[in-house]
Amino acid sequence: MKRSLITALILCSISWISVSGSESHTETVEGRPGGEVTLTCSNPSNRDTPTLWLRVVNRTKASWISTMTRSTGKPLYRDGIKNGRFNMSTNISTLFLQIKHVDVSDSGLYLCGFYIEGRYNFSAIHFNVKESDGTAKLMSLILGALTVLLLMVIIGLVVTIRKLQKAANEEQNPQQPENRASEELNYAAVAFRPKTRKTREVEPNVVYASTR
Repeated sequence: MKRSLITALILCSISWISVSGSESHTETVEGRPGGEVTLTCSNPSNRDTPTLWLRVVNRTKASWISTMTRSTGKPLYRDGIKNGRFNMSTNISTLFLQIKHVDVSDSGLYLCGFYIEGRYNFSAIHFNVKESDGTAKLMSLILGALTVLLLMVIIGLVVTIRKLQKAANEEQNPQQPENRASEELNYAAVAFRPKTRKTREVEPNVVYASTR
């Protein structure tokens, strides 16, 4: 019951938030998947005031993460927040939100708020989770290996199809190889047949004498 009441009060108090206006003064923080990051913002009043963390969803809705009031002294977290992944803390002058085991889905716009003079004052932090270089290199290697494998498969299919077509043609014309072999043998016999030299017979000189 107490948690529901706090949530309702928070949602009512932040109904006036303009996300587009907050983005113009956004601080950017980067993180790596599986790592850890701490978002921070300064308390403009330097007094012990109620504080909270929100996350903007779909650029229009503010989703409550956690809040801390002077009466409780301990942070309260929204239902569904994984235990131990988010940790809210403050030293009055600075508000902290620690995120463990960072995931790409954690990227987005975060708002930290301080309740001052009857309303919440917010600061915006854009948290961007980048994939690690090792992951990108691994993906490149995997894609390269798959490309080479695909080319090998395509080449193998082309060679197999040609062999099948050749075998089918030979089955349809079984006498063609025999005729071709016979023609090659005849051509070889004609090409290598020895040439005979023709000797020209020389007629002997004949002397004809006439007797009177």
